[in-house]
Amino acid sequence: MAGLQASGLGSGLDINSLVSQLVAAERAPYQTQITRRESKATLELTALSQLKGALSSFRNAVEPLKSEGAFSPRTATPGDTDIFTASAKGSAAIGRYDIEVVQLAKAHQLASAAYSGGSATEIGAGTLSITFGGTTFDVEIDAEATTLADIRDAINKAPENNGVQATLLNEVNGTRLVLTSTKTGADNTIQVSASGDGGLLQLVNATQMSTVQEAQDAHIRIGTFDHYSSTNTIDKAIDGVTLTLKAESEGPVSLDISQDTALLKQRINSFVTAYNSLHATFTKLRGYDPATKTAGPLLGDALVRAIEAEIGSDLVTPVSGLAGPYNTLNAIGLVKQADGTLKLDETKLNEALSENSSAVARIFGSEDGVAARLSAHIDDQLKADAALDTRNKAIQKALETIEADKETLDARMLTVENRYRQQFTQLDILLARLQTTSSYLGTQLESLQNLANGGR
Repeated sequence: MAGLQASGLGSGLDINSLVSQLVAAERAPYQTQITRRESKATLELTALSQLKGALSSFRNAVEPLKSEGAFSPRTATPGDTDIFTASAKGSAAIGRYDIEVVQLAKAHQLASAAYSGGSATEIGAGTLSITFGGTTFDVEIDAEATTLADIRDAINKAPENNGVQATLLNEVNGTRLVLTSTKTGADNTIQVSASGDGGLLQLVNATQMSTVQEAQDAHIRIGTFDHYSSTNTIDKAIDGVTLTLKAESEGPVSLDISQDTALLKQRINSFVTAYNSLHATFTKLRGYDPATKTAGPLLGDALVRAIEAEIGSDLVTPVSGLAGPYNTLNAIGLVKQADGTLKLDETKLNEALSENSSAVARIFGSEDGVAARLSAHIDDQLKADAALDTRNKAIQKALETIEADKETLDARMLTVENRYRQQFTQLDILLARLQTTSSYLGTQLESLQNLANGGR
């Protein structure tokens, strides 16, 4: 057999080398086949993983665009941000409003008389009944914890306390117990009564506990219309607009609600970038590079072609229910190029936004919009037991079979190696015997020759 090597004959036969070469030669065709199968399956599995990752990333980019509001962003611009700030949803009507902040919402606050002994002043035991926002809860003041600080802690730790914060305020006349509502608004007032020791009764006596700040609702005037709120965050006065009041105004302050064209273009550009990234993955996996003469791992794959075609169809199919020229991505400036990528024509987009901005929003965000179709189709591809998942499981099963075939081949080659080793060992023994016989015969012939020479 070509390539076989031995170091000598007889007992000098190189058995290990001969066995190794014969086993390698017999193993080679089977090993090549297994390696080829394993390499193909691994490449395909990696490619499917890349495709699923790219589809998932594109779906994540599409998901926020499934509402018309996402493509109708609004900017809220107050005339004076020291008076109030504002934000607007896509549903907010574009226009100007004159808003006067008549008063801010405030939290009710009560304070006791000042105690010159400070927080350690002994007050007394008993029960405090505190009413807040129409609900009453009791606070037990234990006989062993009756100081001003103890009473503060007992109020704050009361299990049923739903909105009263007790603090101690130190001022020139002494220490005061201050009760503050954690919620603003006229309905969230605090009332306190007590039963027990005289000191506790005196602490909350109406003549001793004074109002530091009245509870009141926020009051704004929009044009000539009044609106009240228990908090300084108002989201029910103007549809889609949230106001955060900061100070009272001396008169009306303007609020302009306008379309945020810059944000809208940013969202559309993000969509284009996300799609082009997915398209690049498709091209890499199912393409062919003539320069390097290398094919993608999924070249000619029917499943990949079907997924790509479905997504491509979603991009060009008109949106139902939209009449007129603006019912496709192409009509608003998202143009499909010769290489399959998308490119944004900002001139066409600006024209579409100027003429019919609601149509632009519906192209993406309506029930039959591009975003909804893409998201639904990608979800179908990525769900369990869909074609991609089934293919992935089949490849995993094939790799398991390949591992089993590798183990079988190893076991078979071990048997072949043992057989060859036994055969060459027997040959080595035979050669050694022949060598011994040859040496003996040589000696005998030499003796005969010497006898013959001596007899002349």
